[in-house]
Amino acid sequence: MARSATDVMHDILFAAVLDAVGALRAASGGVPNMMVRDLNAIHANTTFADLPEPLQKAINDAVRSAFTRLLKEGYSVTPGRPAPPPRTGGPQRPASPPRGAPGTPRHPRRPSDGKPPRGGPNRSGPRGGAR
Repeated sequence: MARSATDVMHDILFAAVLDAVGALRAASGGVPNMMVRDLNAIHANTTFADLPEPLQKAINDAVRSAFTRLLKEGYSVTPGRPAPPPRTGGPQRPASPPRGAPGTPRHPRRPSDGKPPRGGPNRSGPRGGAR
């Protein structure tokens, strides 16, 4: 009977945690205070290089054995799917010219006579210009 991937991963992770605790014990040299200090040094921002050497070795061994075990159980371990190619179909929107490019109007809202529009951004007060 084939086991589910969840059961296999549960067993793999449980074994990895037990190996990691054993490696922390070995790294402390049997001194309980050293083991507590090593445990307190592990936090969310800890990098792999910050871990004690026996723990690094235990993690590397656990990863290797996890892949081997997954393959033995019949699961495929392959890289993820590549990103889908960008879509090229459909109408293309023409690119607008950059601001200040030659041939583009400097103030597109301004009328052709050069005067600012009435009631535009230069007005003051609630009803428009000063009275």
